Amino acid sequence: MTPARPRKQSEKKSAKQSEKKSAKQSEKKSAKQRVNRPVGAYAGAPLGAHVSTAGGVSRAPARADLIGATAMQIFTKTPNQWREPIIGVEESAAFKTALAASGVAFATAHDSYLINLASPDRALRARSIASFRAELRRCHTLGLDALVSHPGNFIDDRASGIARNADAIAGALAAEPGPTRLLMELTAGQGTVIGSTFAEMAELLDRIPAALRRRTGVCLDTAHVFAAGYDLVSDYDGVWQRFDAELGLARLGLLHLNDSRVPLGSRKDRHELIGVGHIGRKPFERIMNDPRLATIPKTLETPKGDDMVRNDRRMLRMLRGFWRGPARPGRRPRG
Repeated sequence: MTPARPRKQSEKKSAKQSEKKSAKQSEKKSAKQRVNRPVGAYAGAPLGAHVSTAGGVSRAPARADLIGATAMQIFTKTPNQWREPIIGVEESAAFKTALAASGVAFATAHDSYLINLASPDRALRARSIASFRAELRRCHTLGLDALVSHPGNFIDDRASGIARNADAIAGALAAEPGPTRLLMELTAGQGTVIGSTFAEMAELLDRIPAALRRRTGVCLDTAHVFAAGYDLVSDYDGVWQRFDAELGLARLGLLHLNDSRVPLGSRKDRHELIGVGHIGRKPFERIMNDPRLATIPKTLETPKGDDMVRNDRRMLRMLRGFWRGPARPGRRPRG
């Protein structure tokens, strides 16, 4: 067989140019596939909603695309059952492939409603810790950006409950290293729940050792904080000033955008469609244009209605419509 002749310099250069052109075409095709639905002029942080994982977690990114979401929240298990599924290599790979092909830029999970890391009941607390660790493992396996978790119910004594909660979080984070950031969600303050004030959430997080605390942050739910007594309607700037002073904006990792079915300070967790509840449209318009919140991912947890698409699409369209965009030089900002 005649040996292949060495390629000339011009041939090598032509081959390299062809390879670069092919790579660019592939990148453009990939980008086109990811942004496969109109998002209007909105160019802010990822914005989306909680979506279903029925049929497997790998189906969630496509459902996020159906509503025009660039952020999504999921459950990695049935939230009101103790059963702890294990996500294997194939399922994880399928999810990551679906996520990469979607328009989702931020993906988070919400943990089980049964978990109570602050409980004084030894059996329930042990079971809660095991479930919480399993939640972290699934999130790490899927490569999720964050896991949202409610602080527990102290039941007996508030200070003791906060200490138990912090110890359990620290132990779980130490035992389950990985890329997912834990975001503790501010609560509405019903019953003996922990974390309905900025100061109390700061106390909880500050009890976690510094090396592990770096893997934590806060999720603020607008309906929760309104029900807890923070007046986003009449004292919007004051609420955020208090948040920054008592918790720190650097800790804010996610916003849950929900209107409230119940009035200010009612201490009940009742979500409503944006603009329909007691918070109303104006605070959400301010959130969408607040430079302090410009880089914070935002997800809906509003009622779905008769299907899993229509209301979410409508709410996301409304939120994007609130965005006025950056002010241009020489042009007076609207509003």
